[in-house]
Amino acid sequence: MEAYTDFAGVYDTFMDDTPYQEWADFLAKLIEKYGISKPVRDKEQGILDSERNLVLDLGCGTGTLTELLYQKGYDMIGVDLSQEMLNIALEKKEKSGSEILYLCQDMRELDLFSTVGTVISACDCVNYLLEDDEVTETFELVDNYLYPGGLFLFDFNTVYKYEQVIGDATIAENRDDCSFIWENYYHEKERVNEYDLTIFVKDKKEELFRRFTETHFQRGYTLEEMKGFVEKAGMEFVLALDADTHEEPVKTSERIYVLARECRKQKA
Repeated sequence: MEAYTDFAGVYDTFMDDTPYQEWADFLAKLIEKYGISKPVRDKEQGILDSERNLVLDLGCGTGTLTELLYQKGYDMIGVDLSQEMLNIALEKKEKSGSEILYLCQDMRELDLFSTVGTVISACDCVNYLLEDDEVTETFELVDNYLYPGGLFLFDFNTVYKYEQVIGDATIAENRDDCSFIWENYYHEKERVNEYDLTIFVKDKKEELFRRFTETHFQRGYTLEEMKGFVEKAGMEFVLALDADTHEEPVKTSERIYVLARECRKQKA
């Protein structure tokens, strides 16, 4: 599952057209409507209130979305497997003066110091879990660390997207200081999409380009499968939305948001 090492240094460059602000606005509206966390940072809170209002960004990457949600007043924790990505997130934290807590952890081994009111996982992080058991175990950990009634909000790429849209396609982009070639190979039987990334980054000191390669693997899932994982982990399925239209998902939905709720602690 190791990825985003050399690529981390140019990740934000190639993601500069990603609508992070739109994502943050939409996620905040969903949290406000369905969740229990409130954007009350810097106001006096009791211990239980402070846990309920914590928001965890699981698979936070370079922290762009984490920072935007922090700016909306949420107390944020960011977790990512890649230390290289987190190093960039920490640079943003130093520049912005935010008080985000970043932890270098594998989502399959999530270990927090308290419960949190909301867990978000955006930009298809869940697709990096390649086995059913890995998804279930990760969701069980999320459920364990959710405050009673807490919200789990995540997105995932669908089987349709890998089979019909990006599978076996080659994407290339060229910039002044860096470029990449992104070759996709879709393995139909396993429903796994292999990304072979070749990255060229300009070394300004030596006036030459250095070449790096990384291979990523993501697995496609159906909405019905995700509902099953949510329920098997002990959470209540609340809602699913097409990530592009924000309407009910259809057969051609490429990315889907799922909202799930912790429901067992309240009954205990």
